[in-house]
Amino acid sequence: MPVIDCHQHFWTWGRRAHKFPPAAGTRLDRDFTPEDLRPQLKKAGVDGTILVQSLNDLDETREFLDLSREIDYVAGVVGWVPLTDPAACAAALESVKSRGKLVGIRPLIAYEPDPNWLLQASVRESLGLLVQAGLVFEAIPVNERQFDAVLTVASAMPKLKFVLNHLGNPPVPEQGWEPWATYVKRAAELPNMSIKLSAGLALVIRWKWSTGEIRRYADYVIELFGPERVMAGSNWPVVELGGTFEEVWNGLTDLGAGLTPVERAVVLGGSAQRIYRL
Repeated sequence: MPVIDCHQHFWTWGRRAHKFPPAAGTRLDRDFTPEDLRPQLKKAGVDGTILVQSLNDLDETREFLDLSREIDYVAGVVGWVPLTDPAACAAALESVKSRGKLVGIRPLIAYEPDPNWLLQASVRESLGLLVQAGLVFEAIPVNERQFDAVLTVASAMPKLKFVLNHLGNPPVPEQGWEPWATYVKRAAELPNMSIKLSAGLALVIRWKWSTGEIRRYADYVIELFGPERVMAGSNWPVVELGGTFEEVWNGLTDLGAGLTPVERAVVLGGSAQRIYRL
């Protein structure tokens, strides 16, 4: 099976400004390009990546789709479309469907002031368009009400593939457990829900990568979801706030040490290949 990093980003600071609350003024405030990542992938033995949006901006998605045709290791793009406007959403999907390797859609719900943003009728209608287009929907909830909304919609839309980002944001720094564990268990009970074995901004802004500290959360997720619904992702370059790409990818590989060789290969690439239909 190919080795696939299911979650990475690029950005060019002068072309499109980013905001990373609460990470403003960090090492993220510079350009991160395909050629910055290429040698790191080669050294780690990663064959391909999923390039994920970092702005709720259709122009960024178009740019990423263009890159997916130019950069050999970009196997797919998770982009953004205006989900609150079904007509505009349909037009956006139509405009980009032949532009590149679009495999999913992700809105940054973590930054929406309304925790029930996902429950709006207009958003639900647009999510139906993703089903028709064969795209996955990615969610990154950072609090209980957002998590509830994600689970409500995922339960009501069994034909839409959902991908929960960044282990569901576990409380690793304080070595906490609940309510994260209950929410992850509820998510795993939904057959249309998968999860990324990765660390998000909400975690790495206050925690340095430690494979030992994150292991019990990863073990729990793999046990609940099974290897076939777990995908390894670096979250480069965001994860550089907590560790290097090499350190993190080696850690992700080590987190699968208790699996069979086939199961580990599934987590490190097979799941992404199937879920994104690469």
